[in-house]
Amino acid sequence: MSLEIKGVLAEKYDTQQVSEKFKKREFVVEIKEEINGNFYTNYAKFQLTQNKCDVLNNYQVGQNVTVSFNIKGNRFERDGKVNYITNLDCWKIS
Repeated sequence: MSLEIKGVLAEKYDTQQVSEKFKKREFVVEIKEEINGNFYTNYAKFQLTQNKCDVLNNYQVGQNVTVSFNIKGNRFERDGKVNYITNLDCWKIS
């Protein structure tokens, strides 16, 4: 499922080499919306992976962006306890 959101680039972080074969780069988008006359600000952290990490070099903090992304989730169990991780996996910024 592909989703898209518009907002302002609030933060961008350096690329992290997670393992020998996997790297990621995270960034935060500030999203403002009006609901019933009230204004709300939310922040969503996205990640770029592998060869897409450099895409963020073309954007500056404070710039309006449109982020196309997928929601990816993983289940893992450690010490008998189950946990879930959800990532907003960006595949395009414009």
